[in-house]
Amino acid sequence: MTSKNDKEYGFTTTILHGDRQKPIEHGSLHKPVHNSVAFAYADARELAAVFQGKQSGYRYGRQGNPTVSALEDKVTKMEGGTASVCFASGMGAIGALAQSLLRTGDHVVSSSFLFGNTSSLWQTVAGLGCTLSFVDATDVAAVEAALTPATRIVFVETIANPRTQIADLKRIGALCAARGILYVVDNTMTSPYLFQPKAVGAGISINALTKYVGGHGNALGGSLTDTGVYDWGRFPNIYESYKRFPTAQWGIAQIRAKALRDFGAALAPEAAHALAVGAETIALRMERECANALALAQMLEADPRVAAVHYPGLASHPQHALAGELFRAYGGLFSFELKDGIDCFDYLNRLKLAIASSNLGDTRTLVIPVAHTIFYEIGPERRAAMGIAESLIRVSVGIEDSADLLDDFRQALQA
Repeated sequence: MTSKNDKEYGFTTTILHGDRQKPIEHGSLHKPVHNSVAFAYADARELAAVFQGKQSGYRYGRQGNPTVSALEDKVTKMEGGTASVCFASGMGAIGALAQSLLRTGDHVVSSSFLFGNTSSLWQTVAGLGCTLSFVDATDVAAVEAALTPATRIVFVETIANPRTQIADLKRIGALCAARGILYVVDNTMTSPYLFQPKAVGAGISINALTKYVGGHGNALGGSLTDTGVYDWGRFPNIYESYKRFPTAQWGIAQIRAKALRDFGAALAPEAAHALAVGAETIALRMERECANALALAQMLEADPRVAAVHYPGLASHPQHALAGELFRAYGGLFSFELKDGIDCFDYLNRLKLAIASSNLGDTRTLVIPVAHTIFYEIGPERRAAMGIAESLIRVSVGIEDSADLLDDFRQALQA
């Protein structure tokens, strides 16, 4: 952010004061919630100019809203990008990517270590005429071997949910740049505070804003950010109507039109406001959550009743060194397996602070038995192939006092 005296500020200061870099109604410190779905113009020619893209402005609430625009500005600043589009959820954002940029016959290379719903979405996309290759994205060679002349997108997550595998982010970025392929990185598990995918050559960064950006479990939202790295002149699926814009804007213009105007996955202004306010404390929350996660993972790894702990902050993690190179910290999520003979449900029921819930990135610590819930639908064979044990417990670590969390997870083991 640049202030009135053109001073460059840090991450938190920029997000905290970003709204005030543009005029806000009545001097409000936060961008107000604009609930109107329609916007009036005194001059009908002005309305036409907005519709034709000759003048900035708002057409209809599905395509844009002042409150949502303020959140989009925040996300863009956090990601160091050029523009963002927000959606009703993180899955809405990923779906918008496919809906707006892919065509029948296109090929997508995706990490096989994916959030379950994302994997399901790609299966749906495949059913609509695209082809998918799922690969071990921890190895760039596996990605390269899967590329075809029809490959339009390479898609990876920063840290996989729930086993925490880390993609070979830099080398995949270099490969995509050399081939002119759009590189898309889902940044949800790290958040823009811990990592900016722009740094590894990603053209688009995705965030499920519901998670660490909003951070309080009180609003759904998702975003796609154009990082400014990708040359959209190399992307073959841009419609002629969007080529009237400068080349750097082709992608985001098509995404906004096709995914919001046509598909309608719009973020509500009330949710946008809650997410924008939550985003102001992302650095404070992530520092605490990452510190708590590391302490808790270390404690569990040292306990003989725990079979394995999967957390990038542990030296035992296969990509521990890579995580240290890429990320500001190791994240607020890990998973662990109990030794045979310890029932995961009984263990979870003995926890007093940690809450059994399917969300992550909340201020409260949340736990879930993975194989029996969010990965139940894929079946035991696919779970085994993904390394998901029947006793695997995912932990999304909150901001509680560290000593209280350690005591809680320890007493549940001792019981």
